[in-house]
Amino acid sequence: MELKGKRVLVVGLGKSGFAAAMFLRRHGARVTVSDVRSADSLGKDLPLLLEEGIAVEAGGHGLLTFRRQDLIVVSPGVPTDTPELRQVRNFGQTILGEVELASRFLKGKTLGITGSNGKTTTTSLCGEIFKAGGLQVQVGGNIGVPVVALADDSRDDSWNVLELSSFQLESTITFRPEIAVILNITPDHLDRHGTFANYVAAKERIFANQRAEDFLVLNADDDVAARAAARAPSQVYWFSCSRVVRQGAFVHEGVVAYRASEQSPAEPILPVDAIPLKGGHNLENVLAAVCAARLAGIAPEAIRLAVESFTAVEHRLEFVAKIDGVDYYNDSKATNVDATSKALAAFPSGVHLILGGKDKDSDYRLLRPLLEGRARVVYTIGAAAGKIEQQVQGAAPIVRAGTLARAVELAAEAAEPGEVVLLAPACASFDQFVNYEDRGRAFKELVLARRGLGVWQSA
Repeated sequence: MELKGKRVLVVGLGKSGFAAAMFLRRHGARVTVSDVRSADSLGKDLPLLLEEGIAVEAGGHGLLTFRRQDLIVVSPGVPTDTPELRQVRNFGQTILGEVELASRFLKGKTLGITGSNGKTTTTSLCGEIFKAGGLQVQVGGNIGVPVVALADDSRDDSWNVLELSSFQLESTITFRPEIAVILNITPDHLDRHGTFANYVAAKERIFANQRAEDFLVLNADDDVAARAAARAPSQVYWFSCSRVVRQGAFVHEGVVAYRASEQSPAEPILPVDAIPLKGGHNLENVLAAVCAARLAGIAPEAIRLAVESFTAVEHRLEFVAKIDGVDYYNDSKATNVDATSKALAAFPSGVHLILGGKDKDSDYRLLRPLLEGRARVVYTIGAAAGKIEQQVQGAAPIVRAGTLARAVELAAEAAEPGEVVLLAPACASFDQFVNYEDRGRAFKELVLARRGLGVWQSA
């Protein structure tokens, strides 16, 4: 794909948009960035872009700006049906997402991982396993490093291990991972996709361009994810916590095992008890990673060593501290109902649960059975507090805390030794925080301040 001298517009100056603009400029394109935010709110990115000769349109999108381009690159956070994009699409304008742009330049093989929950943990774990197996590997995508930022350093003999969201996948055209993983599919981001069917279709873009020699790894215990097998052009492998699968990874008599085909003997990988991650959902993540790693040719011993030494990813059921006999866990990445359900399921009882934030058109009634058996108190925060309270009323005592700081204060006062204070909000963070990382770090600071440790980094 030739970029030199081309007029390229990048829509949306998030982390991916900034990386795309810089990549395009390095490759000789004449780059403009357009963002609805004001110039003041673009902060430190603005002078960096201007220094590179990149034009910036702030405070809104101008249709004329869109019409004058040879190529438009859209950041994942920008809906693809904005009026400006719809109009230029009707004129035949070429529009690519950031992942699609990156895929045109990415060398080596790719492992793509998607799902409603567990993506970051599984992607991070796969990165560690691939390194333990002696492979050259880059890890990025929705996990923090934009895919386009990996392109220039990619090599023909390397692996690109990518976490991919529905926002990133919906705009792919030719993107093709040699190994694709779908961990699970439960309702999420319906405020963006409109319907669950649209959301499922976006997730399934991960295997749309695979070939017969490629692999698709699916969760046999997740009905929606499993149905993708009927549409797969590639070889389907499975993982399951509940039964032996024909080919893939599974649990048998307390051991994680793998077999390459129905005719192959099962090979033990490691005991379930040796997995350091808490919760049944993390067992699923490990099984998916084991299957992907074996398909990439990594030896069982390397997989075992990497899994046994792996620790929880920040903001994913992350243990923060024990204070006066009470355990505090940060699961700020639980931004949907299914993720919160899995976090709750990791604790049998005595949970002081902090819920709330920006609603994503979620159904919080699905939490009721778990709340009835496990939650001592629910503390609601943020814009979704009223809706949450209405939908879970009666399942557990509810306290309207309003802010995260007040919720931590109230939970710490009420929790007794042996109980748990859990931040698993089931909502996006954008009403009160920059992102879920910002929310998680704020929670840890609040918790550790109660122990007199100051900021979270000193834990």
